[in-house]
Amino acid sequence: MIHRTLATVSASVILFLATGAVQAADRYALDPTHTSIIFSVAHWGFSYTYGMFRTASGSYIIDKQNPANSQFQLVIKTNSIFTNDAKRDVHLQNADFFNVQQFPEITFQSTKCSVTTTAEGVIYQLTGNLTIHGVTRQVSIPLRMLGEGTGPYQDQRTGFLCQIEIKRSDFGMTNLLEKNQVGDAVGITVSFEGTLQQDAPGGTR
Repeated sequence: MIHRTLATVSASVILFLATGAVQAADRYALDPTHTSIIFSVAHWGFSYTYGMFRTASGSYIIDKQNPANSQFQLVIKTNSIFTNDAKRDVHLQNADFFNVQQFPEITFQSTKCSVTTTAEGVIYQLTGNLTIHGVTRQVSIPLRMLGEGTGPYQDQRTGFLCQIEIKRSDFGMTNLLEKNQVGDAVGITVSFEGTLQQDAPGGTR
């Protein structure tokens, strides 16, 4: 009888631990080699100039049991800007625009999260603080999950895409707005993958 009771208790403990593991949040680290940050801005109304930031880091937590606990954060190095023109890149780095010496990073930190399923897939609707040029604004970002599963190196991955538009003047970047030489509206596309952190507290694997 005692042995049977101990066996039952042991089985219950194992089941509890297993259930707790399944319900725990998953922590991911951004894969910088599969992260793209692209922007577009109008030039004199004739065309759009496209560029990218080549250096970024970040992490995120996905809590499927309680999506409100999911969190996303991203850090972009402003001196990594690239527009396929060295002279223009230098200009964008100076005080007329990003002023990378004083403001070396662009950051985003989510403060709220909700999840919905649409015809386009699973959407993580984020509210958070975006800081550019030393100015912080609250933004809303629809983050669409593109995939989830085992990656090419047998690691567990998730991948996302978001597309938003901001006004650079909201962040104190007003140079060359006259006559719409450089547009105020900036289109931003971010797509990234993250790898599950197996040893992180709260990780499930």
